[in-house]
Amino acid sequence: MTNATVCHPNASVCEGASCVVTEENVNAVLSTVLSAVLTTLLALVMFSMGCNVEIEKFLGHIKRPWGIIIGFLCQFGIMPLTGFILSVAFGILPIQSVVVIIMGCCPGGTASNVLAYWVDGDMDLSVSMTTCSTLLALGMMPLCLLIYTKMWVDTGTIVIPFDTIGISLVALVIPVSIGMFVNHKWPQQAKIILKVGSIAGAILIVLIAVVGGILYQSAWIIEPKLWVIGTLYPITGYILGFFLARIAGQPWYRCRTVALETGMQNSQLCSTIVQLSFTPEQLNIVFTFPLIYSIFQLTFAAILLGGTDSDEVNATTVFFFGKF
Repeated sequence: MTNATVCHPNASVCEGASCVVTEENVNAVLSTVLSAVLTTLLALVMFSMGCNVEIEKFLGHIKRPWGIIIGFLCQFGIMPLTGFILSVAFGILPIQSVVVIIMGCCPGGTASNVLAYWVDGDMDLSVSMTTCSTLLALGMMPLCLLIYTKMWVDTGTIVIPFDTIGISLVALVIPVSIGMFVNHKWPQQAKIILKVGSIAGAILIVLIAVVGGILYQSAWIIEPKLWVIGTLYPITGYILGFFLARIAGQPWYRCRTVALETGMQNSQLCSTIVQLSFTPEQLNIVFTFPLIYSIFQLTFAAILLGGTDSDEVNATTVFFFGKF
């Protein structure tokens, strides 16, 4: 099969069934502008999510961190191990395996906070878990990557963007803290802000996925095995996170929250790590995986969100998503 029949005509790097197109100047400018706009919108959405967080309950999760500990085990235990098992089981290339594991080592994304609201989860737990996982990622990401990728890459090969993690943490903590203060001082106004922000958050999640697909539309021809892994990976995280929380005796609404925090990863952070760590030639076989994972984690969340029966008797069937 020739490159002409497999890859986009403008592809600068093409090998086998994968290709990457050099980002055009227009795309580069558009990407920068949209990044700034989306970051601002995300901060506003997290401010509105903070308006549903009660200071006392949030601090209660910090003082009695059973939910956070379960989330920690899921985030930095289940997900990296799942990525390792899937990589070995499907026999993908070493560099592809490394990227799959990088995704599993990333902390939870802020999209989980928005979805936790829509599925009637524990917002206080969701925000505390996202904050703690992002903070702990500063140490746990290098450790997990050392453990699971040492059979494929040399120590120090993967670049961890600590500044990006720090920015993500600040962009999460400050808006949520302001929202919590507003909820404490003006609870009625906070309810209005929350309703507007929850809708804006849902739109923003879709917008990010669409923008990513448009900016990198020419990089979608990729090895089928990565599509399969990108499909199985998030749903496995959702299922294992839910059942681990349930085994630990957590109530149903917290099980839903833990499931979301487990399966929904910070795919933007993964993309940054990949771009910092690999050459253009290497990117051609791994570049699109974070986007694939992001699409399927949102797709499965949307599908399961359609389960309207929140009866605890049928919770195993509808899993962790309660009444919409």
